[in-house]
Amino acid sequence: MTTAVQTVKFDIDLLHKYNQPVPRYTSYPPATELSENFDEMDFRGAIAAGNLQKTPLSLYAHIPFCDAPCYFCGCNTVISTRKEIAEPYLGYLMRHIEQVAATVDCDRKVHQMHWGGGTPNYFSFEQVERLWNCLQEHFSFDADAEISIEVNPRSLTQEYLQGLRNLGFNRISFGIQDFNPQVQEAVNRIQPEEMLFEGMCWMREVGFEGVNVDLIYGLPYQTLATFRETLAKTIALDPDRIAVFNFAYVPWLKPLQKKKIDPNTLPSPEEKLQIMQMTIETLTKHGYVFIGMDHFAKPNDELAIAQREGRLHRNFQGYTTKPESDLLGFGMTSISMLQNVYTQNHKGLQDFYRAIDANKLPIERGVKLNADDILRRSVIMELMCQFALSQSEIESKYHLTCDRDFGKYFASERSKLRQLEADGLIEIDPDHIEVTPAGRLLIRNIASVFDSYLTKNDNGKFSKSI
Repeated sequence: MTTAVQTVKFDIDLLHKYNQPVPRYTSYPPATELSENFDEMDFRGAIAAGNLQKTPLSLYAHIPFCDAPCYFCGCNTVISTRKEIAEPYLGYLMRHIEQVAATVDCDRKVHQMHWGGGTPNYFSFEQVERLWNCLQEHFSFDADAEISIEVNPRSLTQEYLQGLRNLGFNRISFGIQDFNPQVQEAVNRIQPEEMLFEGMCWMREVGFEGVNVDLIYGLPYQTLATFRETLAKTIALDPDRIAVFNFAYVPWLKPLQKKKIDPNTLPSPEEKLQIMQMTIETLTKHGYVFIGMDHFAKPNDELAIAQREGRLHRNFQGYTTKPESDLLGFGMTSISMLQNVYTQNHKGLQDFYRAIDANKLPIERGVKLNADDILRRSVIMELMCQFALSQSEIESKYHLTCDRDFGKYFASERSKLRQLEADGLIEIDPDHIEVTPAGRLLIRNIASVFDSYLTKNDNGKFSKSI
């Protein structure tokens, strides 16, 4: 069953009712379930299983460095203007790649690669080239692989972008967050409008196949009027995809937010909802398709096409059109996501270095999925990606029998599903669960019904759904 996402219904009362902390479900179980009580051999065993099945690969390289902190940021970064710190990290990063690649069959194709951070263009182009060559040497890339990189527009040149394109990067993304100068100053992300338009012009001129931009709503000094101006300028940039993230003010988790952001400058919850409603209406009016969560794409973009055809996927890198793959994360704090094992590398530079020097995998924590986890993951990802679910397909795929079919397996979830149905968020028939236009904005809440790890004590772990 496929679902074309055409409309989104905005119901303020439902949004208030369901605006609760829930995971973003870039994975299931969520990354919060990873534990230090993890056996490295489970990771090696999962790679061996992927070798036998010839599972495609997705690669992620983490470059953690930034010149200055962005006060809204929740990423694991290292702030320094001393660019010389990048060289030893690059050496250890390449050793980590070699370490993992030695366990992976060389005939497994890489369908997707992404470099994130931090700021990947913190590296000099010569360093970028060395990392690129290392990855090309140790892995076999599919001819039409999606190869993307995040960049900071404040430290870009056209020559640097041309070099990235010449190497083989075909998608690129950068953060706008907000065009308003007062908002930019409040979050320490000053990017003149002319700089952003010039950078976009360069990206188009050198031939990137797709350009993604990020916005954030809920930042200090934002108003409905100022964010409307930001959207107008973003639409004028004409990116292929737009992500509009909800700013999570979590000073108990991010001390920099407590120190640098005055909560009295944040828009009220009511105004945040108005901003979100206006954002959806504006972007869809200008031809963008609401993919889900906080992502929009042009109708001819492969994400929009894949969703219409029911073949959209989701992993730690977000929505993707590529087939289900084993994701291998390289560098400090990176997450690997294999079929039944997730791991995260050490978050500290020195811990990461020490593990590599000891010829150990730099894994800090992980989790091994059981059969129930894998089944629930499939249900959650179908809902997150396609906004629909065929119960009979799940029964067939996971060999659920008549005496324990989908309805019986998820009997304890039935009352929550009926409540969602009563509130108009889903429609249930004997075989299908389909998310309604009103439910698309609350897809995280709908998916959370099938989350066996979620408890009432998780409020501090996750951002609110809206």
